[in-house]
Amino acid sequence: MSKVILLNGSPHLHGCTATALDEMIRIFEQEGVETELIQVGTKDIRGCIACNKCEQLGHCTFEDLVNETAPKFEKADGLVVGSPVYYGSPNGNIISFMDRLFYSTSFSKHMKVGAAVVSCRRGGNTASFDVLNKYFTISGMPVASSTYWNQIHGFTAEDAKKDLEGLQTMRNLARNMSFMIRAFADAKEKYGCPEMERGSFTSFPDGK
Repeated sequence: MSKVILLNGSPHLHGCTATALDEMIRIFEQEGVETELIQVGTKDIRGCIACNKCEQLGHCTFEDLVNETAPKFEKADGLVVGSPVYYGSPNGNIISFMDRLFYSTSFSKHMKVGAAVVSCRRGGNTASFDVLNKYFTISGMPVASSTYWNQIHGFTAEDAKKDLEGLQTMRNLARNMSFMIRAFADAKEKYGCPEMERGSFTSFPDGK
């Protein structure tokens, strides 16, 4: 069975972001996709300090939820990252978490399906959405889309439940993501994964 990991970057267990992710989980279950929701926003997650110890250890030097999640991410077929909007950007906890999760893991993320979901009262949604999608697009992860940008509006969970288009967007996103996971699994069996070149690394240490 296919599996999707969902990350809730909000400190509120049952807030707007959770409302969006719960709507996706309901559809994933209908589609026969296993899910696991991981609460990130309530944890004490420090940022990456660029120590590069993960190259020696095979995991982040800080033992916390990042290292607990890494093997689950490796086995999963898809990853959904959800965050509220804080000052036009994703929640600081989820940024720290994603920085360390992606940097410290050496396993291939190629062709795992990624999706970002943001919640906001009014503004900052598309800017936050763009930030979260960059983790996927630097890692060879196809990004799932929906019938609108993957966002829900509201100040409370009760507000978010009134955003019928936002909830519809979440349902369509989960259906599209389920389809992509199945399609990629079939294609891998038929054709294998696309070749990935890794030989070139542009850097200009001499300043020229």
